[in-house]
Parts: sequence; structure tokens; C-alpha cells
Amino acid sequence: MRAPELRPEFWIDGEGRRTRFSLLAQRGRWVHLKFWQAWCPGCHAHGFPALKKLAEAFRHEPRVVNVAVQTVFEGHSWNGPEKLREMQKRYGLQIVMGHDPGRRNTDGRPAVMTDFRTGGTPWHVLVDPDGFVVHDGFSINPEAAVAFLRERLARG
Repeated sequence: MRAPELRPEFWIDGEGRRTRFSLLAQRGRWVHLKFWQAWCPGCHAHGFPALKKLAEAFRHEPRVVNVAVQTVFEGHSWNGPEKLREMQKRYGLQIVMGHDPGRRNTDGRPAVMTDFRTGGTPWHVLVDPDGFVVHDGFSINPEAAVAFLRERLARG
């Protein structure tokens, strides 16, 4: 499946400043998307540690981009946009983060969850340089993902 554009309107850069982000603008790069909620135990036990390993492994590699999007499908009052900077600091992540607040008056699913067909949080998506989803799942093995990406990058 071709990766759809990300639709959150609230983004911060790695320093916590408001910014914009476009998945389409990342063509030519590998993009690891991590979807999360601040109150999600699995996000803290597995999702953020995996994201941190990937972010650290490719910190100086411009052909790999790590992005985290808070996809709020429950706990709307707890999972606000202020949690983005809090999670950046908590996990030492200097990456772009977005906030998709979901729809409180309908089914509650954020646009990102619908667009990427995610099943909850944590959720990991890997998009190849041509814009196609090559991994879409509840978890990701960070060591295997790092090895996979290094091998693909070595090919050129």
C-alpha cells in the first residue's frame, strides 16, 4: 500500500518548536512512524524503547527519518498536545512529533489510525523511499529493523 499523507495539524520539531511535517516531502528517505498515546503502558514498555533504538541508530543518517504521532482514540483529556514535548524529554528524542486528537463526537478514531489502518497503540509503520508501507504492525523488532535499514542503505 502507498503510504497516505499524515494529517495532524499540530507538530513540533526535536526542540519542541511548532513546525510542519509532510510524509510526501520525505520521498527518497526511509520513514519510521511510531503511533502512541501518553497513557499507553505498551507504548512505554515497548514502543518508545524501540523508537529510541531506531532514532539513536540513525541519528546522523539523513536517509532515515523517525517520527512519532500521538493518536488519541481514548483519554482525550489526558493525551493532549503538551504530551509531545514531555515524551521527547522523557525519552531523549530529538525527532518530529505530531498530535492527532481524534474525533470526540464520532467513533473517536484519529485520521492517522484510519488512514494507516492501525489497531491501537503502540503501532509502528515503516515507509520505503518510494512511499510504500513495508511494515505495519503492533510491534517492531528494533535490532532487526536497524539491520534491515542498514542493509538497504548499503545497497544505495
